[in-house]
Amino acid sequence: MRAGSSKANRRFVQRVLAATILARGGPQVRAGRSGFTGTRIGRGAGIGLVLASRGVHSAFRQRRVVIKTRIVKLAGKGLGAARAHLRYVERDGTTRTNGRGQLYGPDTDQVDRRTWLENAGRDRHQFRFIVSPEDGDQYDDLKPLTRRLMSRMEEDLGTRLDWVAVDHYNTAHPHSHIILRGKDDRGGDLIIARDYITRGMRERACELVDLDLGPCSERETADRLRAEIEQERLTRIDHMLIRDAGVDGLVASAADNAFDQSLRAGRLKKLERLGLATKDGATQWRLDPNLADTLRRIGERGDIIRTMQRTYADRVDAPGHGDRVIFDPATHGARHLVGLIVARGLSDEVEDRQYVILEATDGRSHYVDIGKAGDTAPSVSSIVRISPVSTGPRAVDRTVHEIARVNGGRYTIDLHLRHDPGATQAFAEAHVRRLEAMRRLAGAVGRDPDGTWRIAEDHLDRAAAFEAARAKDRPVIVETLSSYSLEQQIGAEAATWLDRELIRADPLPLREAGFGRALGDAQARRRQWLIAQGLAEARGTEIVYRSDLVETLRRRELLRVAARLSDEIGLPFAEVRTGKPVDGVLRRSVELVSGRFALVERSRDFTLVPWRDVLERQLGKQVSGIVRDDGMSWALGRHRGGPSIP
Repeated sequence: MRAGSSKANRRFVQRVLAATILARGGPQVRAGRSGFTGTRIGRGAGIGLVLASRGVHSAFRQRRVVIKTRIVKLAGKGLGAARAHLRYVERDGTTRTNGRGQLYGPDTDQVDRRTWLENAGRDRHQFRFIVSPEDGDQYDDLKPLTRRLMSRMEEDLGTRLDWVAVDHYNTAHPHSHIILRGKDDRGGDLIIARDYITRGMRERACELVDLDLGPCSERETADRLRAEIEQERLTRIDHMLIRDAGVDGLVASAADNAFDQSLRAGRLKKLERLGLATKDGATQWRLDPNLADTLRRIGERGDIIRTMQRTYADRVDAPGHGDRVIFDPATHGARHLVGLIVARGLSDEVEDRQYVILEATDGRSHYVDIGKAGDTAPSVSSIVRISPVSTGPRAVDRTVHEIARVNGGRYTIDLHLRHDPGATQAFAEAHVRRLEAMRRLAGAVGRDPDGTWRIAEDHLDRAAAFEAARAKDRPVIVETLSSYSLEQQIGAEAATWLDRELIRADPLPLREAGFGRALGDAQARRRQWLIAQGLAEARGTEIVYRSDLVETLRRRELLRVAARLSDEIGLPFAEVRTGKPVDGVLRRSVELVSGRFALVERSRDFTLVPWRDVLERQLGKQVSGIVRDDGMSWALGRHRGGPSIP
């Protein structure tokens, strides 16, 4: 039989199976619940149900493949995140030879990510998959497996698929990152049924691995299951126990055969040692109601510990295990950390969650989940301050609640200005922006066609819930204090972070270990440099610094760098004093030891003024602002009444 005929027959059988299942009404639904769940909407619904039901009975016999999935909307900031994701999967150190990853497609081993994203960037959404065969280390090359999986998906979904992938070999389990466009072969939005995404795709991958490597022997399966008994993570045995537990959480250790009984009994004893199961009679155990979530957290903690071990594997000055901790910003009384970033990476490759390892002034090494930081994540070797995000209502929320309480649950700018005659229009508009964010992202407030905001009595609780939801994506605030090392700052003729720390009224407490010791030594050497420069004076045991120390050093560096830039761009430098306006074209940012500055080009000269992150989108555009003692107050664009950024 010809290959084309075989494919046609397979597609016909799949359509018959799908139609049969749909005609029967799909899977059985428990009494008292609605039969509609949305799982059958989209391509692959019928075949997804068939594959899923088949997988339940072969879960222990087939070779396992883990597939993680995320659907990403590309509107707004989504395209920038998609661009960053492609850069990440093509990063260095992911091949077998520790080289750089390379995107490939159905018919080529090299795909240019910029070209592919130009076409995909107009899509409404995209799919991201991580396909990780348990026996991936037995493949010399994962490309053929990925291509056959995507080809099989095309048959199941009834459309050609536009996708790229990168294979990573830098973990214990080699895996493939697959990025799939959200368009079908007719240009319509590609909608894939939930059953196919969650289970059907995995079953297809398991089929292919079984064909390549042969099904697991009984001995292999038994050995793998025995190995799970003592593992401190959520295992297949746990899923079996949770499935068999009654509504009261009771599960029996007995089974139909000796091997299954030994698995259940051994795992239940392990769970007992972890405090997640208690014996209730001769053969029954009561499972903790949060068993699955707790085991997932334990597994994540184990992954973090292994990440820190890899970070310090080759360092002779590595902190001891007792000085390696996991920073939890949600802990009551959690305080900010100041220190040096020694490593960064992705804690969740599907969700693009990032982590950093920070050697702090307390002498310890902290693993910090910084969430979905995107391109704003700090670089390795930066000195940063990491602070927990507050999840309570803000002052702006309390003001809105107070005004609405005396105005029948309504809020407008006019009501605000009448309530508080001292408030400015710009101040009231900031409250509207807050309400708009809560409406758009969480639906926590309502707005009438005339612009009146409807504020509920529990507005403060809704604001707290809104902040808590945002904190899941960004649990901490990361502020870069200096991108220069301590050694570079010691002799720098510039206003360094060391100088600012030396003149602080409340200096950081330092522990004589790790970064705390290094910072103390650097401060002592910087003091001696400042004394030699006449910028500080030793009076007995006390060091007295010049009152204009930071400004003097900042200006020295600014004039030195400005002279070099003047030769480069062919314009003279003009220094701008406090209180004076700045109006020109924002050309670029300039990174100095004293901080980051914006280069603003005017008709006859240029100037350097303190940078703000919000200026990133204004590069090449006209900007205007006023120089303040503490930085710049920007008004973007030349038009009057433009948005002000204090």
